[in-house]
Amino acid sequence: MRTDVRRTHNAVTTTSTAAAAAVLAGITTVRNLGILAHVDAGKTTVTERILFLAGETHKRGEVHDGTTVTDCHPQERERGITIFAAAVSCLWDGHRINLIDTPGHVDFADEVERSLRVLDGAVAVFDAVAGVEPQSESVWRQADRHGVPRIAFVNKMDRAGADLDAAVASIRERLHPVPLAVQLPVGREGDFTGVVDLLTMRALTWDDGPGRDGLREGPVPEELRAEAEHRRRRLDEAVAGLHPVALEEYYEHAALSTATLAAALRDLTHSGEAVVVLCGSAYRNRGVEPLLAAVTAYLPSPLDVPAVRGTAVGAAGSGGAAGAEGADGAEGAELERAADPAGPLTGLVFKVNVTASGRLTYLRLYTGTLRKGDTVLDATTGRTERIARILRVQADSHTETDSAVAGDIVAVIGVKAARTGATLCAPGAPLVLEPPVTAEPVVTVAVEARRSVDTDRLAVALARLAEEDPSLVVRTDPETGQRVLSGLGELHLEVAVEKIRRDHNGLEVTVGRPQVAHRETVERGVTGHVHRHVKQDGGAGQFAQVVIDVAPLDGPVGAQEGGGFVFASTVTGGRVPKEYVQAVEAGCRDALAEGPLGGHPVTGLRVTLTDGATHSKDSSDLAFRTAGRTALRDALRACRMVLLEPVVEVTVTVPQEAVGGVLGDLAARRGRVQGSDPHGAAAAVTAVVPLAELFGYATALRSRTQGRGTFTTRPAGYAPAPAAAR
Repeated sequence: MRTDVRRTHNAVTTTSTAAAAAVLAGITTVRNLGILAHVDAGKTTVTERILFLAGETHKRGEVHDGTTVTDCHPQERERGITIFAAAVSCLWDGHRINLIDTPGHVDFADEVERSLRVLDGAVAVFDAVAGVEPQSESVWRQADRHGVPRIAFVNKMDRAGADLDAAVASIRERLHPVPLAVQLPVGREGDFTGVVDLLTMRALTWDDGPGRDGLREGPVPEELRAEAEHRRRRLDEAVAGLHPVALEEYYEHAALSTATLAAALRDLTHSGEAVVVLCGSAYRNRGVEPLLAAVTAYLPSPLDVPAVRGTAVGAAGSGGAAGAEGADGAEGAELERAADPAGPLTGLVFKVNVTASGRLTYLRLYTGTLRKGDTVLDATTGRTERIARILRVQADSHTETDSAVAGDIVAVIGVKAARTGATLCAPGAPLVLEPPVTAEPVVTVAVEARRSVDTDRLAVALARLAEEDPSLVVRTDPETGQRVLSGLGELHLEVAVEKIRRDHNGLEVTVGRPQVAHRETVERGVTGHVHRHVKQDGGAGQFAQVVIDVAPLDGPVGAQEGGGFVFASTVTGGRVPKEYVQAVEAGCRDALAEGPLGGHPVTGLRVTLTDGATHSKDSSDLAFRTAGRTALRDALRACRMVLLEPVVEVTVTVPQEAVGGVLGDLAARRGRVQGSDPHGAAAAVTAVVPLAELFGYATALRSRTQGRGTFTTRPAGYAPAPAAAR
């Protein structure tokens, strides 16, 4: 009997181990990636061709026709731009590709930030004519902050003026990784028909047929053979200079084998030391298959990225008391969890979509297995939630599934209160992951219901907006009583207000003129400012004395984007104990909320605590926090203060004959022109302009250039406002 039991146990163990190995093998074939680019570089078209070639769609969607899968919101189809990050999934060559098509407009950069937080890799799309554009650079820096490996796809190779080498040079000069072009174009501009794969030294060409079988593979055309061999040698040399294993083989054989080169390219992509560059024309369905092959070959799976790190919190049922311990660490300890389906469940909410029919919560699972009907803990709030349904997402359509494992990106129904950035985890092993960073709003409008009976409906609509998009901030102005909506730009707020009108039938909204979010900073500080806080109202009193110096931070005024504050202490001899020094700092931070010029937040200053005094009985944290707050408020009134306004870097692309008029208009808008770069019959003018001066600029530019001018912006910090605004 014992032998039978042992055999049964061994059989079960073997089966369980085999099942776990199968699940892990499945995770290695998952690719979670985003499509990043400047507006109009072709992100959505690339996504549509990927879905078409993978068999997820039966017709190629077109942005200009409003037939794309990912641009499914009516406003996206009307405006012809991506506004909301959309998740889709497809199968390619035995791999599951979970793909997020992100916006390219600067006003929706927060959607990109939330997406990058949960992605393992990305494809950066560049225009073959324009190369690296302003928003391309911005999203690249966002990906740098998250350590997301990338490959580059130079799109629109069939356009007049397309130049792969120029695009690669702009990547090297403006983004600073080592670009490694692994393809050579076959044909130029309108005659672009395919590419030469420099790894296999084979030519890939496409016809213009509407189907999926337009790819043809053959030998390198004779007229391109010498150039292809030259570029392959340069590629070998560049990779050998970056990769030690490749260097050894290169020294021995003066060349790299295809296998060594491919392995080295994968390693360099994962480390971020280099970026693999491919090219094609997504609109004409050329170059997408090699791009998919590069995604599966070079970008990491969930098992290839570092284990997710988080902070342990008190387990559910412990009351969240300090000192409670989670299943795998004391509260407050920093823990790592690898992508193991058998591990404790850990997932991050990166998007919430609230509709009249229900609430969709988008979740990236980092470890563990999630099943329908499971109870999970929102570690951020301590609230438990029940998973009613799990959905595989295909933009605005969904397929139900019974479970999801580590590495999956899914949507769940049943979670009622978890906000963007919340961590959902196993109740017995709570862990809080770092949430995505939310951008600070810079533009504000007053929003009111046109009819008083709709006031409550508007409040609900605004709350739903803020729940879906954390970069939208809703508050009530204490002086006017108006509801105020703040966002990242004029277009951002336009889209939000239009969404209210569309989603809430019959709700008429009145919107005020946009206002920018000002800041205040110190131009000339004060030293030796003394403040004594004494309060005696019976019983224990309060006593604290502080002496502070206030000075501007080093660097140009306004260089700090809303967060420039440094606190230091030079107190000696224990005149102010360490715990009270921390209380003084907390009080100073409280005082930064409102400056003396107009109640705007204060930035760009250094506060130094130089001396102080305590009382043996009446001194406390509260007393010193109050003293620090009041001392800094009084000191700021004695400082010379400067009002700051947000400024943006504007790139205006116009015909050459319109450059003079555009330069004059930018100067009238208080813009500082930084340069003009000719591009054939057009020119790109770059200037730094106050954000407040750009309201309505799109209409003015169209009028000045007969509809042929376009412009893009990106935040450039803060600069002193004119005296009239102070």
